[in-house]
Amino acid sequence: MFLVISAIAAGFGMYYLQVHAFYEEIQATAVEDVQLTSLNTGLPEPILYENFKGIDADSSPLRYRACFETSMSLALLTETYEIYETPVPNNAPGWFDCFDASAVGGALENGSAFGFMGTFNIEYGFDRVVAITDDGRGFVWHQINACGQASFDGDPLPAGCPPPPKAGQ
Repeated sequence: MFLVISAIAAGFGMYYLQVHAFYEEIQATAVEDVQLTSLNTGLPEPILYENFKGIDADSSPLRYRACFETSMSLALLTETYEIYETPVPNNAPGWFDCFDASAVGGALENGSAFGFMGTFNIEYGFDRVVAITDDGRGFVWHQINACGQASFDGDPLPAGCPPPPKAGQ
């Protein structure tokens, strides 16, 4: 009986730590929350948005997720901001119900949403990616980029990659 109760408690503890414990709600700043990389300057700049909800955790850069709404049209956005070639949304915890990775991925595949470069190397090896649907719903996540993939695999870095940070930085 002791082993069964210990196993259940350990299982619940691991579940809680993975799904709830490390996440913190992000408070909207009205500037840095939703940015897209401009085609003209190559720099991230804020866009118009409302109803921002976000979560993040210090344990991994991949844990960042956010949802928002924008009144900006996809036509304007695609003419002004850099398209992200391979957006692949990561699953969010089930309790963060505004972010459904499979629905966002489906919208990206069928063309009812576009993926944009938010910020290149928001943390070394990870880009902040923003997807916006034709009805103005937006989703943000971090995705490993080619520089990060090569660096983490121990391969030579592709052209244009900054040098990786030294250990402990």
